[in-house]
Amino acid sequence: MRTESASITSITGITRLAAKQEITEVLYRYCRALDRMDRALADTVWHPDGTADYGPSYRGSASGFLDFVWPYHAQLAAHSHLVSNALVEVDEGAETAASEAYVSVWLRTRPVDGLVTDLFHRGRYVDRWSRRAGVWAIDHRAYVGDLYREVAHLPEAVEPPAGRRDDTDPSYEVFR
Repeated sequence: MRTESASITSITGITRLAAKQEITEVLYRYCRALDRMDRALADTVWHPDGTADYGPSYRGSASGFLDFVWPYHAQLAAHSHLVSNALVEVDEGAETAASEAYVSVWLRTRPVDGLVTDLFHRGRYVDRWSRRAGVWAIDHRAYVGDLYREVAHLPEAVEPPAGRRDDTDPSYEVFR
């Protein structure tokens, strides 16, 4: 027979697991938002008063960061963000959390001076989270860069991407 104490512990465990899953999905949503250039989706990743610290290139509000990064991504030929190794720690009340997630980013420029350049970034998103009105979102993100590589090559050596950076991408049909 279950005791009341065991039942409370079980509910807390389930609540924590659900919080971890919700936070992980927000991390994935950020990658999708950038790669599909879906600004409305990107705006759901942070709370409205959220902040971002991407080192010397940007420090300030999260919406300001998106304003900053959007034109840069728009001028690229393609890009792909991949999040992995997400460690999420949910606090006792399941209303705040912290996470560290590894990120790999591949950015491809349009041809310049006869060359296409692929930029490879590896780093980590170190985030503080809170749950407000039932929604998990980032309060503060610090990006920690770990590795960087740049490779230039002739445009003929580049296969055109099948993915699209808007709502005509095949994934939107599946998620409609």
